Amino acid sequence: MKIQTIDIVGLGALGVMYADFFTKKLGKEQVRVLADGERIERYQKSGITFNGERCDFNYADAAKESRPSQLLMFAVKYGALEEAMEEVAHLVGKDTILISVLNGIQSEEDLGNRFGMEKVVHCIAQKMAALKEGNAAICNSRGELAIGILHNGRAENLSAVRAFFEETGFAHCCPEDMEHAMWGKLLCNVGVNQTVSLCRGTYRSVQQEGKEREMMKSAMRETILVANAEGVGLSETDLENWVGVIDTLDPDGEPSMRQDSKAGRKTEVALFAGTICRLGRKHGIATPVNDMFLEKIESV
Repeated sequence: MKIQTIDIVGLGALGVMYADFFTKKLGKEQVRVLADGERIERYQKSGITFNGERCDFNYADAAKESRPSQLLMFAVKYGALEEAMEEVAHLVGKDTILISVLNGIQSEEDLGNRFGMEKVVHCIAQKMAALKEGNAAICNSRGELAIGILHNGRAENLSAVRAFFEETGFAHCCPEDMEHAMWGKLLCNVGVNQTVSLCRGTYRSVQQEGKEREMMKSAMRETILVANAEGVGLSETDLENWVGVIDTLDPDGEPSMRQDSKAGRKTEVALFAGTICRLGRKHGIATPVNDMFLEKIESV
């Protein structure tokens, strides 16, 4: 199948960034921003901006749409994924390809359980610096999407997405070991996002030697143990590589979880620590640092 249109659910920082990119590349009619009528009314009334420019999106009331999606991108927070899946379920046809830009390793499994894993192309959103304040999305770097297939994924779906991205000039890569890559990104998020959020700091908090940096590394080592038990070969080398990446970030910058916490939004701690603690229990692995994150982060 040749992908000619894309539908996007969710207008957080990434959703706005991708909707802006594809709308400008393909034209409004080829890109549906799916939402419910009430949310669309709010978007149209207050306006959405990307890097200071008002966005001219093709808002579509999902309940009133009938054309099946070709490529359906989920860009909501994890806590809203179940509702989003129900909202657009009737638009998932036999040839629809699903892609999630959510953090963690759980959303693809949820999409696969709901619609069939053969429809899912696994994805990691990486190397971007994006945030959203109110209706204003700001992005200094669009980064890229790492894409691949696992389990019962279809190679032809991955090929179709790659061709679509190449045709539109959308930055992407295809890791040789997609499962390792996804766990690697989770390793980073479990460490840096949660530590910075708990200590109410910035990247500087974990870039300098001290208890915060050691806390971050301890959480990451718990992740390595759990990944190994799941058959994924994360190692201390992965930890060192990711810490090296973290050390290059803007010291005054903040991960998305810290931004959510400051704004009073529900964080993704269940997606990070929650996953590690759940799998730790499954394999009899102690996860004290992630247990602490899971208990304390929503209260900071």
